[in-house]
Amino acid sequence: MEIAIMLYDGITSLDAIGPYEVFAATQKCKVKFVAKKKGLIKLDSKMGCLHADYSFSEVTSADILVVPGCSPPNYKNPMNDEETLNWIRQIHETTKWTTSVCTGSLILSAAGLLNGAPATSHWGSFDLLQSLGAIPTDERVVRHGKIVTAAGVSSGIDMALQLVAWELGEDMGKGVQLILEYDPQPPFDTGSTKKAPASLVEPIRGMLQEFSKREPNI
Repeated sequence: MEIAIMLYDGITSLDAIGPYEVFAATQKCKVKFVAKKKGLIKLDSKMGCLHADYSFSEVTSADILVVPGCSPPNYKNPMNDEETLNWIRQIHETTKWTTSVCTGSLILSAAGLLNGAPATSHWGSFDLLQSLGAIPTDERVVRHGKIVTAAGVSSGIDMALQLVAWELGEDMGKGVQLILEYDPQPPFDTGSTKKAPASLVEPIRGMLQEFSKREPNI
């Protein structure tokens, strides 16, 4: 399978690398990191880079497109870039699966692919996702036709495992999970707004809202 993972400055690394590790472990996928221009792509943490080996002009089709997310306010860049949105639309015409991780669903929405569709994203961006025409749901992985959206950051691994199972069989999906020793046992049970106490959720929500008002600085 041909996998295209879209990169852009300000990206959250795990949104891209989580699915990459899953697809790579199958040894049956060719994964391409694609951006407007080839080269180093700055992370939202400002503590490293990913590398785009291909430019948009060099990748015109894919079996699976993965659009990773980023921390606010960096998503304003790809959401307002018509060249990026046009490339997503063009690749979407060729895919078996068009997918996003975290706030990558905001970018799919900006490209017009989620109008009236159920979708998920990071919980802190549900209001914006709805304003862009999607129907937010707090499920971890949401399928709508050939579009699959994953919630915040770590859920991209779950989504990629599901895609592997759909395309290469459930045994392959289970095997990849074992290869990666993906057996989450976090020290806290606060990984979603359903589980975290309001005394934690509200300050974090406020922090994210304040952060989203800033100008991108990548």
